[in-house]
Amino acid sequence: MEDIEKFEEILNYKFKDKSLLIQALSHSSYANEKKKSRVSNERLEFLGDSVLSIVVSQYLFEHLTHIAEGELTKLRASLVCEKSLYLFAKQIHLGDFILLGKGEENTGGRERTSILADAFEAVIGAIFLDGGLESASKHILRFIPEDIQRLKKPAFSDFKTILQEIVQKNPEEKAEYVLAGEEGPDHDKRFVVEVHLNSNVIGEGTGKSKKEAEQMAAKQALELMGYET
Repeated sequence: MEDIEKFEEILNYKFKDKSLLIQALSHSSYANEKKKSRVSNERLEFLGDSVLSIVVSQYLFEHLTHIAEGELTKLRASLVCEKSLYLFAKQIHLGDFILLGKGEENTGGRERTSILADAFEAVIGAIFLDGGLESASKHILRFIPEDIQRLKKPAFSDFKTILQEIVQKNPEEKAEYVLAGEEGPDHDKRFVVEVHLNSNVIGEGTGKSKKEAEQMAAKQALELMGYET
């Protein structure tokens, strides 16, 4: 309970129902170890994701009246993507308070991007259930940059890292980048790279360097998997 109260101070929100916050901090690995005595944060994450989207959408709609719908969509995507949520989670030291199973604890789960991003959304869901949309909005909006328009271009473009973190959720799977071809003269060469998942091609990219082609291949793979890029 001491840790819970400390985290509430960081959140600047006092829960009426402490069990909601405990559930939001309970990773599935921890819940599985505790079995019937604990529920994971996955359902709260689902709810928090929706609350986050509507709050950010409303904020952008009301404050950026001169920006077209397409740009608003890109701005929202950059604010609610996994990498952004990870950084927001770091701001409130969320990793210090997550409840993890022994396996996740021993393999660096407190720093894993996906775990922190998911827990951040779960906390939003918990605040929403405990205090309503106004409380959830107040919490979310503290993370919106004052200079919001600087996010017109996606804040993160390391698609390889994002893809790798997604693939790592299934230890038996492995992403590999394969040079599929080269085009053009030496002074203006273009490289074609495929990204394979367990020998299946899941993306292809072209670039002026192998690294750029790999990034573009990862980007296509993420898009095909339904992730915002």
